[in-house]
Amino acid sequence: MASYLEAYGAAEQHRARVIGLLKKCSIALAGVLVAGLILYAIFKNHAEERQAKNFLGSLAAHNYSVAYTMWGCTEAHPCPQYTFPKFLEDWGPKSAHASDPAAASIGLSQSCGSGVVIRLDYKSQEPVSLWVEHDSETISFAPWPECPGRHLHFGAWLKSLFGGG
Repeated sequence: MASYLEAYGAAEQHRARVIGLLKKCSIALAGVLVAGLILYAIFKNHAEERQAKNFLGSLAAHNYSVAYTMWGCTEAHPCPQYTFPKFLEDWGPKSAHASDPAAASIGLSQSCGSGVVIRLDYKSQEPVSLWVEHDSETISFAPWPECPGRHLHFGAWLKSLFGGG
């Protein structure tokens, strides 16, 4: 009779260890999943935001021809609807954005369709919404101030919590 009770207790200890291990693994998996979702929300538009920052850097360095090529246009082969003189009118030294392009910050970044709407926030001017294509990373003016439809802005909230925006 004693051996039966000893075996019974050993089985219960084994079962308790297995359940404890499953709980720990479940908690670790949930933590990794939450961390992965947070990182995805923060960094999903990283390449497009970097392209917008490079564009602002080119403007700050007064390298307008490089900034114009980021729009998929060159001085030799200008875009038919957006010529280099029109680009300089919008972004050049006499434009409203010429005061300090490096002072602009990315206020909103929303992925929708084939690109990302990136809102450039200026301290003393109206924000400007840019469109950056996912594949080619070419820049243009966004067709809307933000993507159509309802949005939670979860990524922007997370960036504000962790000092990214």
